[in-house]
Amino acid sequence: MKNRRGKLNNKANPPLTIPKIDFIMEELKKGEFPLTEDPVQPNVKIHERINEASLQIKNIFQDICKEGKIQLEKIELIKAEVAPVIAEAARNPDIYYLFEEMQANNEYTYRHNIGVGIIATYLGMKHGLSKENLSALTLAATLHDVGKTRISDSILEKPGKLTAAEYEEMKRHTIYGYELLKNIPGISPSLALTALQHHEREDGQGYPLGLKGNDIHHHSKIVAIADVFHAMSSSRVYHQAMPFYKVIEQMNNDMFSKFNPEILLEFVSRLMSTLVGKEVMLTNGRLARSS
Repeated sequence: MKNRRGKLNNKANPPLTIPKIDFIMEELKKGEFPLTEDPVQPNVKIHERINEASLQIKNIFQDICKEGKIQLEKIELIKAEVAPVIAEAARNPDIYYLFEEMQANNEYTYRHNIGVGIIATYLGMKHGLSKENLSALTLAATLHDVGKTRISDSILEKPGKLTAAEYEEMKRHTIYGYELLKNIPGISPSLALTALQHHEREDGQGYPLGLKGNDIHHHSKIVAIADVFHAMSSSRVYHQAMPFYKVIEQMNNDMFSKFNPEILLEFVSRLMSTLVGKEVMLTNGRLARSS
């Protein structure tokens, strides 16, 4: 329920406090939650639709790579067929298990865009964005990495560490994405700005422009959090997925430097809240239910 200013009313399900999050984290790391039976099964239907959406994004990105530009019809296709899947997934009540489903174990470049789209849309919903603003965020998040269509596969899929020159080229995907999106008629300016700014950081230590705080678009701040969370949670050619508690721990450490603390705390607290009464994999490999 929203209040008069359009913000979500969180009284019925308030976000966790930082001390409560820290307590849950410590319990997860110690592996002391009691074991339970009957693990929760993921939503098979939404899992299949997410896979289909990932395939659509793959085809669209491959077309962009071949053509060197984005046709407006591709944007409309994403709006009509991919965005509704993302919105449905973001409304899923078992959001923790949905995040597990979104972990990219193969074809990271394409599945990552869907995962970031879902997480960003989820955050937008929790922050009470208007319907129009939320739609723009979903589209911006789904296309945040479109600039990678101009990056060589030898760099994108390199199993080892990138050279300094390769890393500089990889960072240019933000600029390439901005260039691809900035002149498309009839779309929100936030799409191009999010492609450009999703690696900017609150402390000015990001790239490509080293922007700080209020100079970064609000959608870019949300997508930055979604991008890092999904990236750390997924296996890629050069590293394995990090355990859930390590991902949250790292993001907590960055809360008051790299990311917008209000958005990140909202995300972490709500994600941790979904663990209460749910089965989780502990650090010792056992399944347990938090309490």
